[in-house]
Amino acid sequence: MTDVGDALAGAEEAELRRRRELRADSDEHGREDSVVSPLADSEEGAIEGALRPKRLDDFVGQHRVREQLTLLLHSALRRGRPPDHVLLSGPPGLGKTTIAMIIAAELGAPLRPTSGPAIERSGDLAAVLSTLQEGEVLFIDEIHRLARPAEEMLYLAMEDFRVDIVVGKGPGATAIPLDIAPFTLVGATTRAGLLPAPLRDRFGFTGHLDFYQPAELGIIVRRSAGLLGVRIEDGAIEELSLRSRGTPRIANRLLRRVRDYAEVRADGLVTRELTRTALELYEVDELGLDRLDRAVLDALIRRFGGGPVGLSTLAVAVAEEAETVEVVAEPFLVRHGLLARTPRGRVATPAGWAHLGLTPPPSADLPTLFD
Repeated sequence: MTDVGDALAGAEEAELRRRRELRADSDEHGREDSVVSPLADSEEGAIEGALRPKRLDDFVGQHRVREQLTLLLHSALRRGRPPDHVLLSGPPGLGKTTIAMIIAAELGAPLRPTSGPAIERSGDLAAVLSTLQEGEVLFIDEIHRLARPAEEMLYLAMEDFRVDIVVGKGPGATAIPLDIAPFTLVGATTRAGLLPAPLRDRFGFTGHLDFYQPAELGIIVRRSAGLLGVRIEDGAIEELSLRSRGTPRIANRLLRRVRDYAEVRADGLVTRELTRTALELYEVDELGLDRLDRAVLDALIRRFGGGPVGLSTLAVAVAEEAETVEVVAEPFLVRHGLLARTPRGRVATPAGWAHLGLTPPPSADLPTLFD
């Protein structure tokens, strides 16, 4: 078995253990993770690591960002100096962590991963920065969640490759400058608007990752199926691509769930009809809507006549927290034109009515600015 195969086997065994624990927990609490959530847990991350491309040439999609990064990295290698700091923004599951790993691989440098919430104090960041080797790539995920003292220390480190260590307190405190090795910072964020301007301006390159087209997702699904040893037909690849919400992480997850179904309920060959049957079992419809998405849309239309209705009222109607509805369900519904956020509340669009097989009333048109 190859190294990739060994890694996948170990990661999948770990995921099976986690899912057994999750199933027991869901039986107790009546909840379970959505198969189309763009967020990844630690065990799923192990499988993703084995499926990730290792070079920019193998990376699918994000053509503009990929071309820009190619120029940035190749020019830095020719000069023999670390490239400018890189900021990657975009929704979860689109490949920000993968690109950070590719940057380190292209530079032939080690990668030091961490996250914003893990750095609680400036001392935590100083400990990381002071141990970096020259040319090393520091990856900070969710960088917008950095603590303010650590953020201010990062300004100086990014610009002058130096940190000031404060010794003592009060009037007798002394700042001792500490030089650090030149490094490249790669920051990833799902909420670029929360980054303060001084931090954002210190990044020499900023790339925004967009949702993928079905054709691009098809390439990713085909590659992942090859690595996983899944026998899959073209029709099944197309079906998975259309239901993956433009997100590679979801596409790979759905592929594994459909593969499980094919191995248990069929002969292991993934066909279009089998894919539809499996995803119906997992409550993922033809647009990629899951149970919560449909519950929100159904409550908005059937119970409240299409709206407008307030977020808290809508959340009570589907027995979920308001934050869950706003963060998990609404972005996808809005992006597909099934729901609109208006000053008066949430409103179902004609497309939302049509998705449920209903005819919108004459008053279902979206309100104008002056309504």
